[in-house]
Amino acid sequence: MPRIVIVVFIGMQSSCLDYKIEGLPFRKFDRIQAMKRVVKKLAKKTLGDIYDKVVLPKHYGVAVAANVKRGFPAKNLKIIGVTGTNGKTSAAFLIHAVLRQAGYDVGLMTTVAYGLNEDIKPPIFHMTTQPIEITLNRIVDMKKKGVDWLVLEVTSQALSQFRVLGVPIDIAVMTNITHEHLDYHKTFNNYVQAKLKLFKMANRNRKGRRLGIINGDDENAALFADEIANVIAYSMQPSDDKTIARPVNIKLQPTSSSYTLKIKDDSYDIVCNLPGRFNIENSLIAALCGRAVGVSKQDIEAGIRSLKEIEGRMTSVEAGQDFPVIVDFAHTPDSFSKLFKDIRPLVKGRLIAMFGSPGRRDKIKRALQGKIAAQYADVLVITEDDERDEDGLGIMRQIADGAVKEGMTVGENILLVHDREKAIEAAIKQAGGKNDMVLLLGKGHEKHIYRADGEHPWDEIAAAKKALKKVLAKPKAKAGRSKLRKAAGSRRPATAK
Repeated sequence: MPRIVIVVFIGMQSSCLDYKIEGLPFRKFDRIQAMKRVVKKLAKKTLGDIYDKVVLPKHYGVAVAANVKRGFPAKNLKIIGVTGTNGKTSAAFLIHAVLRQAGYDVGLMTTVAYGLNEDIKPPIFHMTTQPIEITLNRIVDMKKKGVDWLVLEVTSQALSQFRVLGVPIDIAVMTNITHEHLDYHKTFNNYVQAKLKLFKMANRNRKGRRLGIINGDDENAALFADEIANVIAYSMQPSDDKTIARPVNIKLQPTSSSYTLKIKDDSYDIVCNLPGRFNIENSLIAALCGRAVGVSKQDIEAGIRSLKEIEGRMTSVEAGQDFPVIVDFAHTPDSFSKLFKDIRPLVKGRLIAMFGSPGRRDKIKRALQGKIAAQYADVLVITEDDERDEDGLGIMRQIADGAVKEGMTVGENILLVHDREKAIEAAIKQAGGKNDMVLLLGKGHEKHIYRADGEHPWDEIAAAKKALKKVLAKPKAKAGRSKLRKAAGSRRPATAK
């Protein structure tokens, strides 16, 4: 048995300086991965058969130490944890609005922001669930200020890395589960199992409601229901089952939606000022959370109606133009399908979509993004999106391949513009009038963009306003747009669009 234990902490992925190991060029990411493999191999060789018994994940040790140091600060706090592939942030904001309307002091921690009540700030790190030390520090601060409830957005990586260890979940929410983050989890089953941990945590919380609110339309719904004592399911599908919450009399508008929520013998008249059918689902979640907590019908309705917008979630950008420009965080095949399906019927003219796909992340989704966008949009502008140290042009071509298979053509109705600022301008130039719409997708609220030389400041909404002002200040180049419009034609089949 060795008398010396060597503990090696290797930091998060960071981009992207050149190194050389044994005469070969390595990016910093590759160097870190190589170091991890060497250390693990050395540890297994040294410890032999007892390796799996004595070696705990680094993140677990960090989480335990952080809780012990702060005296397990989340103890006795009432927390609603929201997980899923898409919709987490919007659902969390809507839940926060409902509980605030009811008079509670409510904390919020999401991808977009964190804070207490109306004192909401932008996040520090480019990740949804922050490192556990930061999460616990914020909880300490919130408890000092008298927080009643915390609404916490929880990712699969955070659950895998124990970033919510010691955080008691009262109500667990699952929005939907689709293929995402397979670069990290390797398999879809691993991804689902990570998400299930939130429901297991809630079920272990004997002081809580042990309640799961689940998307009944998701093919994985039963897995989540099996992990928790009490379940409320919601569905967008018609049914006579009164125990399943569902919307009826749905009315979709370009900037909002309205419907009646039915569950058991109760009805709620909901107006949601976040557009899209997917936000009907998110507002359903908020209503059900409020109902479970004991919020009145009036406060549930008023709370959902009070939320006007979330930065980078279907955010309208105005600079005096006569056509809509929308910034949204949609970046997965599932979010693309939902967004384009809802938006296309509202656009009388041409739909122009600009987006990219991140480097060092799930490569499978790139062509799918191009394929889905091509089924609904008339013009695609493909650009960078956190490419890190991957070949940005290669990523763009992979996206374009998916669109080409749907009948689009690079150089005609597919534009490849690597610089994102120039891509926004190129997309705006394609709009010919008030019936057209420009969608800027993928970055949403994020304040940084990752390139081969590291992190750069970024603000999609500000970049869009800048591009709009620049384009509007110049005489319209009708010839350029008409040429592209003629090549693109109308891509609005009655079934898909």
